[in-house]
Amino acid sequence: MKKNTLSVVILTGNEPDTIVDCLKSASFADEIILVQTPACTPQTLKLARQTNPQVIVVKYPKPKIDFAAWHNFGSKHARSTWQLHLDTDERITPQLQREILTQINLSDCPFTNYDLPRTNHFLGHRVKYGGTYPDYVKRLFLSKSLSKYVNSLHEQPQISGPSSVLTHPLTHLTHRNLSSMLQKSLKWTYLEALLLHQSNHPPIVAWRIIRMMLTKAYQRIIKQQMWRDHTVGWISAIFEIFDTYIIYANLWEIQKNET
Repeated sequence: MKKNTLSVVILTGNEPDTIVDCLKSASFADEIILVQTPACTPQTLKLARQTNPQVIVVKYPKPKIDFAAWHNFGSKHARSTWQLHLDTDERITPQLQREILTQINLSDCPFTNYDLPRTNHFLGHRVKYGGTYPDYVKRLFLSKSLSKYVNSLHEQPQISGPSSVLTHPLTHLTHRNLSSMLQKSLKWTYLEALLLHQSNHPPIVAWRIIRMMLTKAYQRIIKQQMWRDHTVGWISAIFEIFDTYIIYANLWEIQKNET
């Protein structure tokens, strides 16, 4: 029986610290498509080509930040039967690799796509609470089953056919230090606010900001028990509350500047 092939599509920006290990973990794939987003640096590309000379680099032609468009662009260049999409701070473990290869080569596989659980690591520590595990993400699918990715932020693939769930998790090394956490927060919270504004969000007043912060605190600390991850859990929970504040403060400023 002919073996099914796998393309790994990786989105990359300014990621010299993460690109090498990500590529190494994906080296079992038949091809690796590296989507060069507008933030991608020459150092990142140099390291990628040194790590895997066969990597296929495709440069997204527009300067706009749009995760769905980046995924769609990479997907169009993939030539394999199956696709697996990754970020550079994610790693495929040997156990997950074996499971992926087993599933995509089943002779009577009824599924066209799979959700992968993720183990999240904050500030060098594995976390389990606050909604951080199993943190399912839909990343593995038959190429022909993909319609398209949607949403410029928090993107999701639209896929036809029945879905299943893999057992072994993808490793996610998010929030590696406080400095990068703050930089990402300032960048992505503005985009979140812009999307809320484009969806005609009601005018922002003080009570709405406070309510959203309290809601986030309840979700993460009380309902999802993020405090059980000890100091890292508290740091992460407080940071998410701060993120919520910045999103709605940004939205207030955007609305004010339009009046």
